[in-house]
Amino acid sequence: MFTILDRISWPGHPDKPNEDICGVSGDWAWVIDTSIFPGTPPVMHEASDATWLAGFVSRRLSDLAPHAQDGVALIRHAMEGARTAYRAVAPVERHEDFVTWPLGAMTLVRRRSHVLDAWTFGDTTAYLRQPDGAVQVLGDAPGLRDFESAKAAELMRQAGSWPTAILDEPVFLAWLGERRERQRKSGIPAALVSFNPDAADRLRHETASCEDGTTILLASDGSSALVDLYRAMDAAGLMEAALTSGLEPLAKLAREIETERDPDGTLHARFKLSDDTTALLVRA
Repeated sequence: MFTILDRISWPGHPDKPNEDICGVSGDWAWVIDTSIFPGTPPVMHEASDATWLAGFVSRRLSDLAPHAQDGVALIRHAMEGARTAYRAVAPVERHEDFVTWPLGAMTLVRRRSHVLDAWTFGDTTAYLRQPDGAVQVLGDAPGLRDFESAKAAELMRQAGSWPTAILDEPVFLAWLGERRERQRKSGIPAALVSFNPDAADRLRHETASCEDGTTILLASDGSSALVDLYRAMDAAGLMEAALTSGLEPLAKLAREIETERDPDGTLHARFKLSDDTTALLVRA
């Protein structure tokens, strides 16, 4: 069983919906970070279908996890349910229109005896602190962050724009649209939470030791940015701060860096001034 030590989930902007979520159910815990192509009209939620997808999948995980034995099957079932619910409401022309779907990164963990299984889509992260103080990082986030930051810097230079406006720039929308179109034409499901359950077969799976007393921090990229983008601390420092002072001071530090130290993105190139910031701290 996991004991919740702390949790936080802040929207990146007060006037926009939070498209992150996190949850716990027995020996399972997760964080989900969704998004949708800018300007896509919502059909499932008043403001963002990405918010709907995150909430739906989290609720399905809560319902299904107590009886689940495998993370791939569990995520597949959640995505099948999301697809069915979406198709019951969405116009038929959007049923297979990958470009208009909400998509999500996620990390799902399960404690199995003294082993932790971690399944990851995209740029969410699991930080583990063992009882002896050793810290491990699970997931693809650091490498994906390097690519995204470099692309953000390139597109901001081309557009003469800043993190506050780059998402509306034609050069960004063209790049994002081309990337999604290439994924669709490839016929290979994107390794993300979506309405294509076959994507579950592309989950990254890792294992780590998880003795009693191990603490685990699940973070969306808005939280892990403190480590892999802003370099404000390393993974061990992040875990120490989370356990000592809680998650809110860390979220406040991220906002300070984004809004006061580097609002124009010259130090840390990114696609948003502030991203949704979600983190869940649990102990085994």
